[in-house]
Amino acid sequence: MINYLALLVAVGLSSVAAYFSILGLTAIFAASYWPVIIMGSMLEAAKVVAASWTFRNWNHAPAFIRYYLVVAIAVLMMITSMGTFGYLSKAHIEQSTSVSDVAAQVAVYDERIKSLNETINANRTLLKQFDEVVDQVMSRSTDSKGAERALQIRKTQQKERSRLMEEISSLQKEVGRLNVEKSPLASQVKRVEAEVGPIKYIAELFVDRADDSFLEKTVRWVIIMIVTVFDPLAVLLLIAANMGMIRQNRINKMNNTRTANIEVNKDIAAEKRFKKLQELTGKANRSKVTIDKNKIRKMT
Repeated sequence: MINYLALLVAVGLSSVAAYFSILGLTAIFAASYWPVIIMGSMLEAAKVVAASWTFRNWNHAPAFIRYYLVVAIAVLMMITSMGTFGYLSKAHIEQSTSVSDVAAQVAVYDERIKSLNETINANRTLLKQFDEVVDQVMSRSTDSKGAERALQIRKTQQKERSRLMEEISSLQKEVGRLNVEKSPLASQVKRVEAEVGPIKYIAELFVDRADDSFLEKTVRWVIIMIVTVFDPLAVLLLIAANMGMIRQNRINKMNNTRTANIEVNKDIAAEKRFKKLQELTGKANRSKVTIDKNKIRKMT
């Protein structure tokens, strides 16, 4: 049972590796999409058949065929691994590119909001300065003339104050509108950052704070580890399944031969017992005939 399970897993793993590899090869040779799919499919099928045939016929096939098939299988495994690496790298690059584009848009919004907030703060500073001028005039005088002068200054500032207040109100509305537009983009960036969170934790096993370049190296090494155990494991499981099935066939033949020998021995033993019984029966009949002849002689 375990041999057939190993064969099933080997075929499934090889099929998935072939799928990733073919898609990766189509990304490398994008100008010939369908020809690459046909070529990759046939090469993957040939690799599986070659691995199984070479193992089963190693002792009977000529040396040239054996060694050529071993080299061909190794090269095909490298091609499959290369295609798988290309597919996984392409998926990561597409994700990183989409995140970078959205992050750039968020950065533009942040810059505009920052600029508007600086303008708002500058206008508020001017209003505060206007108030300080009026307060200074009020504090320096103790009569009604000082109050009138302060009121006059306040009136001269009124037009500029109104303009600054209207500008502040308009800029605040613009900041609110930009924040609303930025919100979906920021949520998308956070969602993608949550998706790449595990790889960030893996990177931080080696450094305290992983930057973007170290994250890229970590992703690359994770892909290399996946590729290392992907297609080679499928081929080795296929060989292991063939080995197990050959051994099981030998055991079944031995058991069948042993059972047949036991049956033959039983038949021989039964035949011997039958012959012995026939001999005993023949002796008993001869003895009985002799006794009957003696009785007849005595009576006569």
